[in-house]
Amino acid sequence: MLAPLQTGAARFSSYLLSRARKVLGSHLFSPCGVPEFCSISTRKLAAHGFGASMAAMVSFPPQRYHYFLVLDFEATCDKPQIHPQEIIEFPILKLNGRTMEIESTFHMYVQPVVHPQLTPFCTELTGIIQAMVDGQPSLQQVLERVDEWMAKEGLLDPNVKSIFVTCGDWDLKVMLPGQCQYLGLPVADYFKQWINLKKAYSFAMGCWPKNGLLDMNKGLSLQHIGRPHSGIGHPENQHPGLLFRSTLMAS
Repeated sequence: MLAPLQTGAARFSSYLLSRARKVLGSHLFSPCGVPEFCSISTRKLAAHGFGASMAAMVSFPPQRYHYFLVLDFEATCDKPQIHPQEIIEFPILKLNGRTMEIESTFHMYVQPVVHPQLTPFCTELTGIIQAMVDGQPSLQQVLERVDEWMAKEGLLDPNVKSIFVTCGDWDLKVMLPGQCQYLGLPVADYFKQWINLKKAYSFAMGCWPKNGLLDMNKGLSLQHIGRPHSGIGHPENQHPGLLFRSTLMAS
């Protein structure tokens, strides 16, 4: 669901820029292979024209956070839903809180262990085929790689303020803690607070996006590009961090 969006909405500016300063301070939640460090996915994003400086487009207001970490999981699924669901794609995009530049990405596929065989429904929905998850690290191993990436990017420095951004609360309120509980794994403290982009959007625009990204695209006059229900592992995909940037820069 890291859905792709064009940044033509940067032509809108003043309203959300003023509202965003409040959004970022008020919509936090504290509920109950080899990783690609700034590599292929970043080049894919740059290929779509998102490497240009957003600071040149608008004057972005000072932010509480140095970095925004946009995250969206894909998980095993079927109709009716299987239990437990397991994360199979783990992407994070690091945005500079001053410039809104994409500075780094983390992306790994994860091998499910309870239901190791992906269902046809899951593959159709996410575009993730069996070969993408077979032989990949377990969730425990991926979480260790995430921690290494966070350290490498300076995000574990107590003087560096960062916050995750998700489209909804499912990823960090339900999916990750639920699977970690099932597997007996701890949840790192940095996963325990986040900005729900839907709430940020509704606060700025005055309406709740009932259909999620589709409504937010429409409300911000953005064109959807790529496939929904997919992280950043597909060549045609961009990342919902772009929606986050547009939400802050558009009105």
